Order: sequence, then structure tokens, then C-alpha cells
Amino acid sequence: MEREFSAGGAVVCYKTGRWWLAVIEPQPSSGRSARPAKPVMALPKGLVDPGEHPEQTAVREVREETGVEAKLIAKLGDVRYTYVRSWGDRKQVFKVVSFFLLLYVAGDVGEISADMRIEVRQAQWVALDEAPRLLTYRGEREIAERAQQYLEAHPDLSLRFS
Repeated sequence: MEREFSAGGAVVCYKTGRWWLAVIEPQPSSGRSARPAKPVMALPKGLVDPGEHPEQTAVREVREETGVEAKLIAKLGDVRYTYVRSWGDRKQVFKVVSFFLLLYVAGDVGEISADMRIEVRQAQWVALDEAPRLLTYRGEREIAERAQQYLEAHPDLSLRFS
């Protein structure tokens, strides 16, 4: 079984008295189903490039997939799963995605390059307390809950936006 290592970010912003989380809707995969695919709501993530640290990957993927700049706060955890590639070789892959809490610095969510539009249909802010209900994948719902717990334990982070 092949192994893949990715990293992603739960990038948060405090505005209007609450925390918001940047999420993406990936472009639907070109599967064999005749039915339209149900939209997916996910956290930005991607493969760790050679020579890159997972933290760097998380910051880069957030910028590329959401359009916002963010800085690293803490590691939230790893999500592990297996999948079968739906393209090319159809191999089974064991994947580990390291997720990091990132704090919004600048930029407009959804302003992504034309090249990235091949992968990402849209990016948007959702209320962090609603994210565990809205995110598609169980592991990412748990990451959103961990982000919320971290922010509750560190209320001083919201002061950076006041």
C-alpha cells in the first residue's frame, strides 16, 4: 500500500463577536456516476512537497485554496485514512493529513487563482461553531472541534482582532 503525507489548515478569523473558519468546496471529481455529486465542504489541504515541512504546506495550501494569508498557531492533530485512487493506477493509499490552527492575517476568502479553480470551486467563511455540522469528512469535523476547544482555552487570541 502506498503512503501519502499531506497538511492542511483550520484558518480562523474573529469578527462580529465570533470565530469564523475558512472552508473550501473542491471541484467535483470526474467519477462514473450519472447523478450530480453532493457538494463537499472541506478544510484546505494538500501534499507535502519535497523539502517542505508540514507547517509550511498548511500555510501554502491555505493561501492557494482560500486566498487568505495566515500564520501558524498550533498543531491540532492528524487524520488518518485509506482511499483508492480514482484516477490513474487505482492503488489503495494510506494517507496522513496533519492539520494546524492558523490565524487569519490578510486577504479576501475566495480570491484564488484561475489555476486553483481547477481544484477549488469556492472558498468561504463559516461560523466555527457550525463547522462540525457542515464539514463533510468526520476527521475534519473533529479538527474543527479541536480548533474551537483551543480557542476557548486561549481567549486572548480574539483580542488581536479588537
